[in-house]
Amino acid sequence: MQVTETLNEGLKRAYSITVTGAELDAKVLEKLKEAQPEVEMKGFRKGKVPMALLKKQFGQRVLGEAMQEAIDGAMKEHFDASGDRPALQPEVKMTNENWNEGDDVLVDMSYEALPDIPEVDFKKIKLEKLVAKADDKAVDEALENLAESAQDFKDRKKGSKAKDGDQIVMDFVGKVDGDAFEGGSAEDYPLVLGSNSFIPGFEEQLVGVKAGEEKTVTVTFPAEYQADHLAGKEAVFDCTIKAVKEPTAAKIDDELAKKFGAEDLAALKEQIAERLEAEYAGAARAVMKRALLDELDKAVSFELPPSLVTAEAGQIAHQLWHEDNPDVEGHDHPEIETTDEHTKLAERRVRLGLLLAELGRKAEVEVTDAEMTQAIMNQARQYPGQERQFFEFVQQNQQMQQQLRAPLFEDKVVDYVFELAEVKDKKVNKDALQKAVEALDEE
Repeated sequence: MQVTETLNEGLKRAYSITVTGAELDAKVLEKLKEAQPEVEMKGFRKGKVPMALLKKQFGQRVLGEAMQEAIDGAMKEHFDASGDRPALQPEVKMTNENWNEGDDVLVDMSYEALPDIPEVDFKKIKLEKLVAKADDKAVDEALENLAESAQDFKDRKKGSKAKDGDQIVMDFVGKVDGDAFEGGSAEDYPLVLGSNSFIPGFEEQLVGVKAGEEKTVTVTFPAEYQADHLAGKEAVFDCTIKAVKEPTAAKIDDELAKKFGAEDLAALKEQIAERLEAEYAGAARAVMKRALLDELDKAVSFELPPSLVTAEAGQIAHQLWHEDNPDVEGHDHPEIETTDEHTKLAERRVRLGLLLAELGRKAEVEVTDAEMTQAIMNQARQYPGQERQFFEFVQQNQQMQQQLRAPLFEDKVVDYVFELAEVKDKKVNKDALQKAVEALDEE
């Protein structure tokens, strides 16, 4: 077997690999000998079939496997000896297309090598960790929001007209073609106007009604309505309005706390403070992570594999185009050209991605099975009722697994660097933290 270098330019590499006919024939015989003890053939005892007959019967089938193994073996030997790590899957092409059994196998292999990543002195990296506490004002604001979400309703003044957002209590009877239909009647039914819980057009006709009023509402069931016998039919509802109520926030007291699973109001406030500070910590980490990436981007410089930059720039351009054209869901659109701005951003992402990958490799950072399982479960919650199918899909899809593993790995490497860098706490209020977070989107 012979490997000859044909290109060494920057990170681009190309080699010509020759597997001799004799080497390939020896590989075929080796595989046939491995299989011989288990082969059964009419006229011979198990394991006693002559090698010449085995080669005649199975030689062609084994030949393809032997050829692939020989080429894979040559590539592995090359990468082990050279220390090269390809940025993408190497391109491999057999060059003697008119190959016949017994001939040498000639293969061209080309790839872009990953660059050498320079060492970084993390002790020279100085970072600020923003620390915000949940003050009484923030806790009170959160309490008020909870109270609004747990709103009650109280009767409006006698004679008041119902507004959007009000609750009306009513009796109603629905009819189609003059006959009442099953499920179309109720008594003392509470309906919040604007909640869209009834057939389209129903609630709008009740805006302005008063307690004691009788109102006839005429609507048409949607053509795709779940009950086939009602789909597309016009229905008339005779409604008797018993009460008109306006929304009112729930009182902030121990009873409200119990609605949210706390023993009393003091316990609820503690829970809210803990939740807020967890949110603040997450926001502060995002700010510090961006600062770290900025520092790393300035600290290192090395040649980048052109194929990775081109691919990343294309993805960035494609993503930004869809953000500007949200109505286009598929990929049936004009070709999207990359700009210098896309390429510049791609270079930063590729540089930092390669650097973090190398840091993680050297530090032996790994994403555990438990962490992956948790990530899959978190993602599966976005598909209510189909969690099991999503879990099975991810288990069978290597690309999806990589998409979930990559951010976990990156965050673990970032945490590793945080421990090595010089980090100082900086106390700030919620508003200052919010401004720092908003600044991330502006960059």
